[in-house]
Amino acid sequence: MIIGPVFSREALTAPRRPKFFAVRTLMAAVLLGLVLTAWQVVVGSQQVSGPGELARFGATVFAQIAPLVLTVCILFSALLTAAAVSQEKDRKTLLLLLLSELTNSELVLGKLLASLLTVLVVIASTAPVLLAIGWLGGVSLEQVGRVLVVTVFSALAAGSLGSVLALWREKTFQALAMSALVIVLWSVGWEIVGSGALGERIAGVNAADAAAMASPWRAIRVAVAPGFGPNPPIARGPGSTGEAGPGALVAGFAAVSGAIVFLLNAVAILRVRVWNPSREARPRQESEEHSAGIFTSDSFASDSVESPTQRASVHAAPGKLRPVWNNPILWREVRTWAYGKKIIVVRLAYLAIFALCVAGVVRELGAPQADGRTLPPIAAPLAPLLVVSVVLVNALAVTSITGERDAKALDLLLATDLTPKEIIFGKLAGAFYNAKEMILLPIALCCYLGWVGALGGENLAFMIVGLLAVDVFAAVLGLHAGMIYPNSQHAIATSIGTLLFLFLGVSFCMRMMVELSESFDKQLVPFLGFMAGGGLALFAALAWRNPSRAMMLACFSAPAATFYAITSFLLMNYSGVFLASIAACGFFTAAMLVPALAEFDVATGRTAARD
Repeated sequence: MIIGPVFSREALTAPRRPKFFAVRTLMAAVLLGLVLTAWQVVVGSQQVSGPGELARFGATVFAQIAPLVLTVCILFSALLTAAAVSQEKDRKTLLLLLLSELTNSELVLGKLLASLLTVLVVIASTAPVLLAIGWLGGVSLEQVGRVLVVTVFSALAAGSLGSVLALWREKTFQALAMSALVIVLWSVGWEIVGSGALGERIAGVNAADAAAMASPWRAIRVAVAPGFGPNPPIARGPGSTGEAGPGALVAGFAAVSGAIVFLLNAVAILRVRVWNPSREARPRQESEEHSAGIFTSDSFASDSVESPTQRASVHAAPGKLRPVWNNPILWREVRTWAYGKKIIVVRLAYLAIFALCVAGVVRELGAPQADGRTLPPIAAPLAPLLVVSVVLVNALAVTSITGERDAKALDLLLATDLTPKEIIFGKLAGAFYNAKEMILLPIALCCYLGWVGALGGENLAFMIVGLLAVDVFAAVLGLHAGMIYPNSQHAIATSIGTLLFLFLGVSFCMRMMVELSESFDKQLVPFLGFMAGGGLALFAALAWRNPSRAMMLACFSAPAATFYAITSFLLMNYSGVFLASIAACGFFTAAMLVPALAEFDVATGRTAARD
């Protein structure tokens, strides 16, 4: 069997866990809640009567939900596969799998499909919701089929990318960061191609069609488009229509994605035993084998007596002796390659994304300004840079704890005389130092926008302080998730997933407010349920294990503050956006940081809360 026992074991044991059913049920419930919220918004602002208006409503909601499902599946496919493989490497269990009778294909494909099992089940659970939207009219079975094809192939491609990078790289952060950066670079690059910046035709193919056959987000715009008539508002975009029809473009996307999946897994199958064990471990193994020669008969006879200098040199660490700071945690994070030497590759990839976003910002500076109900054109190239920067800061923080736990080093740290303050602030400062490019470059870009007059002095101050507050919140969130979850895969998924859901929730709410209603006062009641569900989800993910009143208040107040910030932004009340964001991030950060310092043993799971 080409898949092998790795996937078979996961397929047999996954249904025994309640989380396996809870995730797909939650996904379907969230989608239905979004549809009902949109319906309440429309009914509250206007009277819907007749099949024509129902069909227009169904087409618009379908065009909103399809990209949301695609984005969630792509990001979590890359995240889960990279985290699963990295966990095997950190715990040294991948070496045991390599020593078994598993073939390379059984190991690579089995681990890939086992990691993607949850995502594939979630996609299957969304199919009935998409078909139910079709009952309203305006959505055909062909459109639903095209959306599912694009989503499945995109998830397989993203999962294969995360698996290959995790098998190649030694450190968890490298795998996570490179997966995110490659996805962003791929998407931004094809957006540039699709916009016609490199020419109207690429290798004889229309540029918009070529982008739709390579970029998942371009392909989903085509997939939701009807076979006749104009595309829905959200399906339209710059260069979103070309010469070929939707069916042909989706088939082309499936072919391109299938080729990418095949090539990535072929490389992984051929190189898995070359990459693992890592090259960093081989010099030590060779030196140990060489040192074992002293026990041969000849050497033992000649060197049976060792001098004190020889005995000291055997136990001495190689290299020049370096003084350690008073806080050894901070010294290791700053003065050593704690995240591997290949973190330079991550920084170079981030610089490439930064250069592309800067080029996009400069290009959009001359575009006409939008009104207060839509995002300005400059936000399109700026938003991906800010999101990926915050996610990388969060990934650094959470992997700094999970890496210690998987390597069995966290227990040693807890047994030393290091205080919780030294451990927590040492990890935080180390994350900020290693992510200095992700923090300072977006601030520098904002200062440039203020210098050219695109941002006023007050708004520039709001942007800089807000970015710093969000970075601190992301880092503390990573430490919090890394401490409360003993399983590194769950900690990484919870930490990064919380940020992604916050970003996606803000984006979806803004689009829904702009597209589906003209009245703000009639949107509060429909969104109350959405805010309550978001608060409950935050509490279940971040505070269920170590509940506290502060965390409960932070979890349930954050969605309300977010809703207020969104409405204030659309009403051009930027001071309200700033105050709501700072209050929510600041209180949430304090609610996570104070227990980590005051009740460190409880936060790390060393002592139960009842003790």
